[in-house]
Amino acid sequence: MPAPTSSRTLWKGAISFGLVHIPVTLHSATAENRMKFNLLDKQTMAPVGNKQVNKATGESMAREEIVKGFEVEKDQYVVLTPDEIKAALPKSTQTIAIESFVEREQIPTVFFNKPYYVTPAGTGGRKPFALLRETLERTNKVGIARVVIATRQHLAALIPDGNGLVLNLLRWEDEVRDVAGLAWPGDDVAVSAAELKMAEQLVAAMAGEWQPDLFHDEFREKLMALVEEKARAGGMQQVAPLPGEEVAPSAEVIDLTELLRRSLKGNAAAPAPANKAPARRASAAAANDEAAPLRKAAARKTTSSARASTKPASRRKSG
Repeated sequence: MPAPTSSRTLWKGAISFGLVHIPVTLHSATAENRMKFNLLDKQTMAPVGNKQVNKATGESMAREEIVKGFEVEKDQYVVLTPDEIKAALPKSTQTIAIESFVEREQIPTVFFNKPYYVTPAGTGGRKPFALLRETLERTNKVGIARVVIATRQHLAALIPDGNGLVLNLLRWEDEVRDVAGLAWPGDDVAVSAAELKMAEQLVAAMAGEWQPDLFHDEFREKLMALVEEKARAGGMQQVAPLPGEEVAPSAEVIDLTELLRRSLKGNAAAPAPANKAPARRASAAAANDEAAPLRKAAARKTTSSARASTKPASRRKSG
């Protein structure tokens, strides 16, 4: 099953080529589903973070004590200030500026990096958007453009895809490694006609339609099954909050819901005078519950409220 559609707009601007200006928005076309683990202290279950330390002394470094340096030669660095780096950042034009149109097959696979779905912004951009998409489809061309996203300039290919367009960020030429020196077989390896025929027959026998739902990340599925099995067996452990941090909101929701449920159950059982004993038992159970301090505090508040509501009745009984 594909990841759910993302309606969140990541970038808003326009496609521009010649005098054509098409307002568009970008949406993420991929979702990251890799297993992510947090580092925890084995004994206390407290989160373990990554510290920036001086590799020579092993001492922790404050942010203001750290500078950014570029290694020009071995162990020789040039330090750049934040202002110098900021001045070099590309200016955002909010434009996918198409500079040329090329055959789709001319772009090597290794250049493709990250795709985004492109949609027209507003009703006014729908017709020129459809016109560009249809033109690219009929001519088997893609638009090669420059675009600035989150302060970074990218090379990109604007590609027709069904009823829409996909903007696939491309790697720059110096990011793609040369294949010279790789041990790829060339003319020195001969393939006979009989071998080629049998190989073609095997490919034909295994040929089929592209069905991505038939393939799964088995490693992730096995780990998730193991996590769910351990969770059902009571294998979950509470992460210890750091000093000064509040308890996670999810814990508050669960505890308050339980307290409200108990209160509603007690109030629905009978009128207030006949319900004093159950209310006291519910308050005592909440106060004696073995849980986090926040639950105890919430229980104490409930107990105080219960006492306040029954105080007049107690005076009538004693009189």
